[in-house]
Amino acid sequence: MGSTYKAVMESGFIVTVKRLKDARYPRLEEFKRHVDLIGRLRHPNLVPLRAYFQAKEERLLVYDYFPNGSLFSLIHGTRICGGGKPLHWTSCLKIAEDLATGLLYIHQNPGLTHGNLKSSNVLLGPDFESCLTDYGLTIFRDPDSVEDPGAATFFYRAPECRDIRKSSTQPADVYSFGVLLLELLTGKTPFQDLVQEHGSDIPRWVKSVREEETDSGDDPNSGNEASEGKLQALLNIAMACVAIAPDNRPAMREVLKMIRDVRAEAQVSSNSSDHSPGRWSDTVQSLPRDEHLSI
Repeated sequence: MGSTYKAVMESGFIVTVKRLKDARYPRLEEFKRHVDLIGRLRHPNLVPLRAYFQAKEERLLVYDYFPNGSLFSLIHGTRICGGGKPLHWTSCLKIAEDLATGLLYIHQNPGLTHGNLKSSNVLLGPDFESCLTDYGLTIFRDPDSVEDPGAATFFYRAPECRDIRKSSTQPADVYSFGVLLLELLTGKTPFQDLVQEHGSDIPRWVKSVREEETDSGDDPNSGNEASEGKLQALLNIAMACVAIAPDNRPAMREVLKMIRDVRAEAQVSSNSSDHSPGRWSDTVQSLPRDEHLSI
């Protein structure tokens, strides 16, 4: 859909500029109407759109700059191949709640979807909260253009929306959220259709990946019964989200409630120091900071 750049204004203020790939699609009136809609969205878990620029051969969107990097960088570091380490389940829960909250806010606007949810489109805010970016931009993609989204981006998409000519839907966003949750739990970028590859064995696959990390000396589970229970709860949520039939997927309001219920139970049932904010902050302090990212 375009490329993003870090830009420094004359005043010294730093912004992120997204250059859209299709400068002539849609028509100017539709472009302005939709940018106006996106620009009015304000939520702690969304990267705000601040301005836009329109010319004959150029369309630019201007967002706040987030120096703490992306969720992709948090999970995978500098590995271009997308093979990282699974996050601790408390971090998974925190990120999942942030993203579900932001996604629900988008879905509360009739007909609006994210349309391109993946770990590189989640940025870390000043307090290391997870914030969605690139939301609502699929309308700017020319359905007649030739696009090669890459294997990883392709398999975040719900099966019914993998044809570029198909419009994005809110149930499709829920599917992408489920894939992203599995990425958090495994540290693996979806380079294949996880549902087709593993089917009902996805929970077994996730647990085997996390057990490999435990055997290698990095324990993301902390090896107790309470941790196993929370991990299973997260897996259940992910599995509900990646249901093949769109009508079988929960709405984001239901997803958010399930996540908050798990977090609340975790806070009541555990006195572990893993719940302290310091663990989360310490995890993300050393993130690589990309200056340019092709989307």
